[in-house]
Amino acid sequence: MTDFNKAPLHAGFAAPLRLASLGLFAALAACGQSAAPPAAAPGAGQAPPPAQVGVVTVQRGTVGLMTELPGRTEASRVAQVRARVAGILLNKRFTEGSEVRAGQQLFQIDDAPYRATLASAQAALAKAEANLTQTKAQADRYKPLADANAISQQDLVAAVAAQKLAEADVAAAKAAIQSAQINVGYANVTTPISGRIGRALVTEGALVGQGEATQLALVQQTNPMFINFTQSVSDVLRLRAAIANGQLKSAGGAESAQVRIVLEDGSVYPVTGKLLFSDLSVDPTSGQITLRAEIANPKGVLLPGMYVRAQLQQAEVAGAILLPQQAVQRTGQGDSVKVVAGDGMVSTRPVKVSTGKNGQWVVLDGLKDGEMVVVDGFQKMQGKAPVKPVPWTPGGAAPAAPAGAANAPVNAASAPVAAASGAAPAASAAKP
Repeated sequence: MTDFNKAPLHAGFAAPLRLASLGLFAALAACGQSAAPPAAAPGAGQAPPPAQVGVVTVQRGTVGLMTELPGRTEASRVAQVRARVAGILLNKRFTEGSEVRAGQQLFQIDDAPYRATLASAQAALAKAEANLTQTKAQADRYKPLADANAISQQDLVAAVAAQKLAEADVAAAKAAIQSAQINVGYANVTTPISGRIGRALVTEGALVGQGEATQLALVQQTNPMFINFTQSVSDVLRLRAAIANGQLKSAGGAESAQVRIVLEDGSVYPVTGKLLFSDLSVDPTSGQITLRAEIANPKGVLLPGMYVRAQLQQAEVAGAILLPQQAVQRTGQGDSVKVVAGDGMVSTRPVKVSTGKNGQWVVLDGLKDGEMVVVDGFQKMQGKAPVKPVPWTPGGAAPAAPAGAANAPVNAASAPVAAASGAAPAASAAKP
């Protein structure tokens, strides 16, 4: 039996094995050549440009603290037009809701009875004056007769007394005429002040002034307008304590008395008012102190009884910083801002915020002069990558980047596209 394991390899099998080995080496070489990495595209290894963020540069100064308090508007003068004599209301002589002038006639009450009374008083005056003439002449005749003892002194005294009584009757008649004239004038109802009149509270044909002074209309002077608002005693005491400790200083001068009004829709009334007084007593039911301001209302925008918010400056803080409200992140853990360092790195900085003023926060502590605080572009900041600070404008958007910086990435990115498009004709030309 033949031992195949020890038999020598046949020459016919050796040649195919050598050919198979050569083919395997050639396939591996081809695979290695095809797996080689492609050439890197130009600009692919460059880092992206830093993101642009809008910043403001911190600058300390003296800032007035604005206090915003709720209040109500009130007409500076109010007149209740009432019937001062009794009678039938004949007509109404004004347009409801219009402006009226002081002394303008509003209503007409039937004055016939009062004119009759006036005529009677005038007649009584004429009778009294005639009696005075007679008694005066008799007293004048009795004086020389009494001096000559032609009549008794008793007759002279009686004549002089009759003259005095006639003079008193004349004075009473004149007073009756004046009273009758006043009643006739009251029948012509006028407005005592200038202002805007509301609706008529009575109609023609109504009996007014019978037993009481019937109210006919209401006239309110709305230019200027009063603003009544209140401030809690705790706020007043806290403010006074801060001023006494030197943390704040009292706002002095005419500027401190200026008051601005915020309407219910959030808009600011364009006219600035002035603070008239602060009440010296405290309301025991609410613990509030009443303040009053006066503000011009030439166009009648403010109406009596409107709810407004009054902004007034009561104190100033030195070394404070004003930041746009969007730059401050307010959370339950405290207030903070994003500060950009000189190398473009962004860090979070806790700050102490006091109050708001004209859409800005008053920052008391946490920042230094010259530091840059991020206002716009928070969504562009990623991780710990540096940023490029640019000045922020109140319009909201940061200024655009320079043209050269903006075009650089586009040109670098378009280079591989041009190279790829240029290689296509060469490949097609080499194709048979």
